[in-house]
Amino acid sequence: MIYATLKTLHLLSIVVWIGGMVFAHFFLRPAVAQLEAPLRLRLMHDVLGRFFQAVLVASLLTLASGVWMLGRVAKQVVQSGGNFEMPLAWTVMAVLGVVMVAIFMHIRFALYKRFSRAVAVSEWAAAGAALAQIRTWVSVNLGLGVLVVLVALMRWST
Repeated sequence: MIYATLKTLHLLSIVVWIGGMVFAHFFLRPAVAQLEAPLRLRLMHDVLGRFFQAVLVASLLTLASGVWMLGRVAKQVVQSGGNFEMPLAWTVMAVLGVVMVAIFMHIRFALYKRFSRAVAVSEWAAAGAALAQIRTWVSVNLGLGVLVVLVALMRWST
């Protein structure tokens, strides 16, 4: 029961994170591109602020539930007298997940902070540059997230 709950939290967190990146990158960004810079940048600041709060929770839940599930499986194998060898797919998912969280933390606590400061003082060129950097790193994280999902679906075990 605990494992199923952890896996559900893990998957729902990933859906929120990756789904939000898809929405922001492919639907929201093109739609607001036609707005004047001050309006567009304020809107994106507000939307990203809310989204990044959700992703902060989702990313930490993803990490914690993933580590907990790995630990439970390893403990069960060892308690039954076996040697735990983490499957390649799990290793790839874990490594890419940690990289994704690190990238998100950079986005949230460095780039978004820079973006927020620029929006607060109406420095639209600086805000636009910061938003462009956020978009670049979100694209990287989206690519990594899709790769993690593909690894999970392929069930590579060697």
